[in-house]
Amino acid sequence: MEFSVWAPGHRLVELVLEDGRRLPMRRAERGWWHLSGAETTTYRYAVDGGDPHPDPRSAWQPQGIEGPSGVVDHKGFAWQSVGRLGAKWPPHAIYELHIGTFSPEGTFEGAVKHLDHLVHLGVDAVEVMPVAEASGERGWGYDGVDLWAPHHAYGGPAGLKYFVEQCHVRGLAVIVDVVYNHLGPVGNYLGQFGPYFTDAYKTPWGSAVNMDGAGSYGVREFVIGNALMWLRDYHIDGLRLDAVHAIYDESAVHILEQLASAVDLLSTDLGRPLWLIAENDRNDPRVARARGEHGYGLSACWDDDFHHALHALLTGESHSYYADFGRVAQLAKAFTDGFVYDGSFSEFRQRDQGRSATGLPGSAFVCFLQNHDQVGNRARGERMSQLVGTDLLKVGAALLLLSPFVPMVFQGEEWGASTPFLYFTDHKAPELARAVSDGRRREHPTEGGDEVPDPQDLETFLRSKLDWSEADREPHRSLLEWHRRLIALRRQEPDLAGHNHRLVGTAFDEERRWLVVRRGRCFIAANLADQGQALPLEGATTKSEVLLSSGEDASFEGGRVKLGPRAVAVVAG
Repeated sequence: MEFSVWAPGHRLVELVLEDGRRLPMRRAERGWWHLSGAETTTYRYAVDGGDPHPDPRSAWQPQGIEGPSGVVDHKGFAWQSVGRLGAKWPPHAIYELHIGTFSPEGTFEGAVKHLDHLVHLGVDAVEVMPVAEASGERGWGYDGVDLWAPHHAYGGPAGLKYFVEQCHVRGLAVIVDVVYNHLGPVGNYLGQFGPYFTDAYKTPWGSAVNMDGAGSYGVREFVIGNALMWLRDYHIDGLRLDAVHAIYDESAVHILEQLASAVDLLSTDLGRPLWLIAENDRNDPRVARARGEHGYGLSACWDDDFHHALHALLTGESHSYYADFGRVAQLAKAFTDGFVYDGSFSEFRQRDQGRSATGLPGSAFVCFLQNHDQVGNRARGERMSQLVGTDLLKVGAALLLLSPFVPMVFQGEEWGASTPFLYFTDHKAPELARAVSDGRRREHPTEGGDEVPDPQDLETFLRSKLDWSEADREPHRSLLEWHRRLIALRRQEPDLAGHNHRLVGTAFDEERRWLVVRRGRCFIAANLADQGQALPLEGATTKSEVLLSSGEDASFEGGRVKLGPRAVAVVAG
């Protein structure tokens, strides 16, 4: 058996077996150490005679972050869905889920039991929040420390492969969320092996990863190797890269560009498409622009502007970054330009924000009405179903799911789940646990006498689990059927399935609060006002008809569609 670890600058590196024996390793080039012939199922590494720690590239942590690393033979899994691999970008719709709260079991196997629901909903890609090994038994996953090991509490490597297999059998592509901008504070031993971190930059969550300083060649190999591992060994279709604006790199070739090139080569080698999607707070279109056009060459980026514009209109909220939004004109701009702030001044940020995305197709933007951040980072994890009525939920769903972008639905959104999605953690170190709880209270001061849920409290996690029985009760059942009909219409109608947002036309009235989006022969007409009104559909013909509406009284006549208050209709002809 071959063991290898990157540990530059050290005089001694040892493989530590479970019985305590230490086997010296052989120094090789560029900071690598190797050992052949040792037979073991679990192990650790020690540098310069110090305490043993898990392998930085551990494929399996059966006892969690402080336990030994486990040996995994990826070739030993008998994949049955190889012939079903190869989903092309873009999917019709993505479904974001968290393994721990998606099912009562909170495991990969438990999640599989609800995959048929997603097929019936009509989505064709599943985006899973981070599954890498992190502190404790529960959490969001963005503080991972063993980035190569699927979380033991979810089912480990075998569980993830089973989940991916069952998704592919049902025609669902799989996207996994990965974090390369920082690591968690507990169980993070990478710095003891090599120069993985740098003080040259700061992130809001911890030490910045060293992408451009001395020794960064090994760190970049670690990151790229990790990404390729998920795609190759677990048959993942794509990766969502968390907060790429906090990946600092002044190299001539940015790590994102290098990563995209490596993924393209792997895609060619495997003979199937592979996706990279970036969370991009800067509204920087270079992320998704082709490398031949001076971009990084990723498949797409998250578009927070679309969410903010739609959320602010539906809820009327104006705190925090919503202060920059709230006008119908901004949502109309999002439909035609992708970004609302594309070089214009942001009052909230007190600086110019973004850059024009001219030339990018609609498929370069992943849009949403809800996601884990926009729900979970609220003080009490309120979903849109707690902020607006069913009528506006249907309006928001139509504008999202019939947009020229790649729409994404957050778990339970499709039936207006009443369960919150809260911020929860399970840190075992008492000081860190207390700091996280205190920090959450400082971030969200007490309002109305109600304490902000403690992230460390088990009940906070349990409250965030979906209640699947809701989907069979009203008004949830009707809202679920509405989402199914919208996604089906998107699939069936060619003018709604396309992603050329430059061919999108919009008309709106700020004072009367209505918006019409034209996509080919189809019009999505949304009345956000509290009273019914007739909306003009410029370009509609006498043969136009209402295909779908959220209100029973919708009708088309004389080039205008009549809608009740807080209603939406799709007209085509």
